[in-house]
Amino acid sequence: MGIFNGLFGNKEQTQREEKQIPWIPLVSEEQLDEIAEKSKSRTQLIFKHSTTCGISRMVLNMFTSTYALGKDIDIYFLDLHAHRNVSNEVAVRFQVMHQSPQLLIIKNGETIYHTSHGAIADINLEEYI
Repeated sequence: MGIFNGLFGNKEQTQREEKQIPWIPLVSEEQLDEIAEKSKSRTQLIFKHSTTCGISRMVLNMFTSTYALGKDIDIYFLDLHAHRNVSNEVAVRFQVMHQSPQLLIIKNGETIYHTSHGAIADINLEEYI
């Protein structure tokens, strides 16, 4: 058993090594007002995720594994299927065409950067904080 733990790691090691993103669930249109207001003093990020899309799941996993920011940013998680109305309002309010998965960076009430699909994993978030 010891050799396999050395090669593959054990469950406890894997759980400890997983990065935890301080997600804030984005579940209401009213939160978009809060995001716009908070973005005047602190960078806000919205991650739009489709729970039924394999590509979205893959991008979410890549984003989670490469996430390396401190507490200088608020990160909202939007489940597109559970909150379609919020997703639609994000597109209108922050003037971006809906895509999934999608990442938006909000500063001073405006989208300063957005990207989707595999390009999400390539972004250097530190440039936008």
